[in-house]
Amino acid sequence: MEHGHGEDATEAFVAHRNLLFTVAYELLGSAADAEDVLQETWLRWAGVDLGAVRDRRAYLVRITTRQALSRLRALGRRRESYVGSWLPEPLLTAPDVAEDVELAESVSMAMLLVLETLAPTERAVFVLREVFGLGHDEIAEAVGKSTAAVRQIAHRARAHVAARRPRAAVSAADTRSALDAFRRAVETGDLQGLLDVLAPDVVLLGDGGGVKQAVLRPVEGAGKVARLLIAGMGRLTSSVALRPAVVNGRPALVVRLDGELDTVVAAHVEDGLITGLYTVRNPEKLAYMDRETRLSR
Repeated sequence: MEHGHGEDATEAFVAHRNLLFTVAYELLGSAADAEDVLQETWLRWAGVDLGAVRDRRAYLVRITTRQALSRLRALGRRRESYVGSWLPEPLLTAPDVAEDVELAESVSMAMLLVLETLAPTERAVFVLREVFGLGHDEIAEAVGKSTAAVRQIAHRARAHVAARRPRAAVSAADTRSALDAFRRAVETGDLQGLLDVLAPDVVLLGDGGGVKQAVLRPVEGAGKVARLLIAGMGRLTSSVALRPAVVNGRPALVVRLDGELDTVVAAHVEDGLITGLYTVRNPEKLAYMDRETRLSR
């Protein structure tokens, strides 16, 4: 690689790094895998003849998408043998993510779980079109399909997501106040207080990855979820602290045990009530909670 070319390639990659990470993360739901994809993207980008590249951003997104797609197909098989519910890897996000409402929604736990129900190509087409606003032609090059096929896939994926998408989340302030009420009730063992903030059909998902104790199947209904939480917290002592944090662009709670990060609790709130609770305890998935991750589109 010529010296000038190297500097040029590095500059372009660094300029778009946050965007590329966000694309890979939205396709994979895993920050560790997204980082691996970025390494592969860089290795391929470093060998490209920049003189022949018209639009560097589009070209980089294309490489990243291809790498993420092949990884996603391989991971699908691994996830089939995962112990219990598989939840996305939570990210401690920089404050500006929450300000971009569409971006924050697209990386929320609830939305990433909807994206998990799409086939890999559908997921890539949906994310590139709906979140990043790429044209059908650009997406066609990235996923190796014709433009006409991409239009059909985009239409199908949109309908699939619309049918499953959680109703528009309330404001960050409303989510925060629901989580504050939730935290107070859990800390004081107030069963009624907990029932008051949980939607009747609330669903709790837990991800311990077979390493840490977590519910293996979704728990549904306010009564069941509240009793489970009170019983679980009742066994904990004063060495437990629940603290607010911003995770995946949304208010969330972090549970520390003797100062060590133990669980991330993300929530989906509608009409002031918690409809979805997502608790991640698998230690391998908590590596990105010790520093803020910058996402962009």
